[in-house]
Amino acid sequence: MARTRPTVADLRAWKGKRQLTMLRLFTLDEAAAAEEAGIDLVSIPPDLVLDPEYRKVAPTLFSMSGMDHLGAGTREDYLRLCGKLLSAGADAMYCSASIDTVRYLASEHIPVVGHVGLVPSRATWTGGFRAVGKTADQALALYRECLAYEAAGAFAVEIEVVPEEVATEISHRMKQLLLWSMGSGAGCDAQYLFAMDILGEHRGKMPRHSKVYRDFAAEYDRLQRERVAAFTEFRTDVETGRFPEARFTLHMVPEELARFSSALEQEGIGAESTGET
Repeated sequence: MARTRPTVADLRAWKGKRQLTMLRLFTLDEAAAAEEAGIDLVSIPPDLVLDPEYRKVAPTLFSMSGMDHLGAGTREDYLRLCGKLLSAGADAMYCSASIDTVRYLASEHIPVVGHVGLVPSRATWTGGFRAVGKTADQALALYRECLAYEAAGAFAVEIEVVPEEVATEISHRMKQLLLWSMGSGAGCDAQYLFAMDILGEHRGKMPRHSKVYRDFAAEYDRLQRERVAAFTEFRTDVETGRFPEARFTLHMVPEELARFSSALEQEGIGAESTGET
């Protein structure tokens, strides 16, 4: 059976029955690869979902988009952004704004995904870029936050860098809310990684929760060395007269060349007028 793009209803029906795969993508090439690889869910920036080529290369990827609420404006601005991106092909919208904003968007039938745990734009409130939910009080606060998202109408939340026991317990207690696990263990509904981490594009410290499957950084270094070598060979060929070779140039047939030379002579443009001998 041919694969079809899932709906929110499909995702909810799969809760507790299967683990979904999810990637953060930034390019059309990554989207095409995710489609061919059979990835279920993706998070993508607005400019990618707005690219008219996106749905051509990724017809069945359930695609979530959005932007940080600090740059989105009022909740009415957020609603307009949702309309624009959903019309372009997005399936759901990330929203890092308040629960009131989530409720407002959900009331307009926007499929909304929230974010709990380590939320980069709110990290100052949880002690910086570190795990969240390591104490009983923090874990209970996370549970209550997920309940609030579910009550507000969100259909999913990303739960980032939370102890596996906590994320698993919360996921099992949610009736409809789906949990996308970013470093929060296998007890959630989807496993979420950045494509750049999987591909090993980082040159610095890799996030603890990320598994590297390829070494693209080394491949990029190799390609850069090949790029420099090719440019150097081209420069050398030009300087030594080896480029352009005859096979890279066009030539007039002798008769047309003779006519051209004769016409130049009649115009008084001989070789002597150019300073040539």
